[in-house]
Amino acid sequence: MDVIVSLQNDKVKLTKGLQSRARTRRKERKIVLEGTRLVRDAVERKHAPLFVLYEPENADSDLITLLEARKAMLIPVNAEVMRYVSDTPQPQGVVGVFPLPRPPFPRKPSRVLILDNLRDPGNLGTILRTAGAAGVQVVILSPGCADPYNPKTLRSGMGAHFRVPVVESTWEEIAVYCEPLAVYLATGRGVAGYTQVDWKADWALIIGNEAHGAGSKAEEISTMRINIPMATKTESLNAAIATGVILFEAARQRG
Repeated sequence: MDVIVSLQNDKVKLTKGLQSRARTRRKERKIVLEGTRLVRDAVERKHAPLFVLYEPENADSDLITLLEARKAMLIPVNAEVMRYVSDTPQPQGVVGVFPLPRPPFPRKPSRVLILDNLRDPGNLGTILRTAGAAGVQVVILSPGCADPYNPKTLRSGMGAHFRVPVVESTWEEIAVYCEPLAVYLATGRGVAGYTQVDWKADWALIIGNEAHGAGSKAEEISTMRINIPMATKTESLNAAIATGVILFEAARQRG
């Protein structure tokens, strides 16, 4: 196949649109994974790309061999095209377009993380990565959360999107889904420290907005407010840090 050099190529324009606009991702039901690690993680977990743009002089040769073995549509492009479709200052030479994941709610969950109106894409990706490492079974995003398939979220997640289901949902659906669980809301106004919770029982944990904390819908479904004790004069922790502290205490208790 000839190397694509035109920025007006249909697949190049689609890739650029998917990278830059959430509306395009929703309309086309497609996402972009950029870089060797993200593309490899997705493929190794049985997610098939619709097509892959790669720069022959720059792309990881082992990844290209893997993609060839999986019969992926590989489209060579020059350095200018790769820079155009990339969301990073130094492209790794490979960008894959994949179907938008639509994972179902796992049945009978016992470890659920709920994010309430979390707005920062980088924070969201870090939390997804932490949730996957701590053994969370599903991450639920309430209305108002950042797009989980924003390029910054995908990079920060480091492949977590393909290790733990990420589901966008309404508060009504969340309330029904979490009825069998103890629902803990992390807040500075918590009545119990996070280490006092029995995390061996089935649970859901709600983490609120970075600036304003949890909203009224989260308050309504929670069964207990919990906090992380901190040194005096410390107002709050970063949402991703707080999530990690609590989730790994829960993992420690489970052994």
